[in-house]
Amino acid sequence: MTINYDTLKNWPFEDIEQHYTARDVMLYQLGVGYGWDPLDPNELPFVYEKDLRVTPTFAVVLGYPGVWARDPRSGIDWVRMLHGEQTLYIHKPLPPSATIIGRSRVARIVDKGADKGALVLIERRVTDKTTGELLATIEQLNFCRGDGGYSLSGAPSDEAPTSPPPVPERAPDAVFDLPTRPEMAHIYRLSGDDNPLHVDPEVARNAGFERPILHGLATWGVAAHSVIRTTCDGDPTRLALFRARFTAPVFPGETIRTEVWRSGNAAHFRSRVTERDVVVLNNGYAEMR
Repeated sequence: MTINYDTLKNWPFEDIEQHYTARDVMLYQLGVGYGWDPLDPNELPFVYEKDLRVTPTFAVVLGYPGVWARDPRSGIDWVRMLHGEQTLYIHKPLPPSATIIGRSRVARIVDKGADKGALVLIERRVTDKTTGELLATIEQLNFCRGDGGYSLSGAPSDEAPTSPPPVPERAPDAVFDLPTRPEMAHIYRLSGDDNPLHVDPEVARNAGFERPILHGLATWGVAAHSVIRTTCDGDPTRLALFRARFTAPVFPGETIRTEVWRSGNAAHFRSRVTERDVVVLNNGYAEMR
């Protein structure tokens, strides 16, 4: 099979209604490294129900439509599909508990050419069911390595989304190290992503990894944790936009070092694991209120 443009652009995503509580918030935040120092007063409000703070990246686990691309009707070679980039627009701070509606759509399909793959951009809007207010917009860019050339039959190809900007070629203004716990993937998966690649050693080996890898969105959440600490004075409500490109996996237990370049109300960032000196997130960009 191959990608059918019209089928994907009209994919019948169901609205996802989800109720979450303070316990769900704290569990997610433990899964992206909050509370790593239990005596740090900057960390405690994210893992303790007293005056609980909600990191905006919690939105990425809300209203998630599941691995819909595995449906044969999509025509996507999902085994070869990679998560390329993730963008989050925060319209309003997330409350500590709420009932939300997640509404997804395929926003763009881009044919990069035969043997070059295709891009599929999924947009998800998260709204508060009670107030109707838009809380967050999430964009997930998937790189479908096995689906390039689908437009040769005359099917449309959308304009490619803009790429996140490169980081500056100078020393960073701030560097923040966050350790990941050996069991972090076990914690993060309880927020909804139960792909066995992140917990089952046999599945990981069959996928070409020496052991289970950390969820990409957990790495992304750790980077946001660092950016909030270094550019927002620890205040999560100041973060308005957060995006980055995935470049390499993290093994649970490694330290993620995030380098930050400030530019007015914006910041560029890049994350690497210190133990292997490998860049795991690049072209990171954030905007603050």
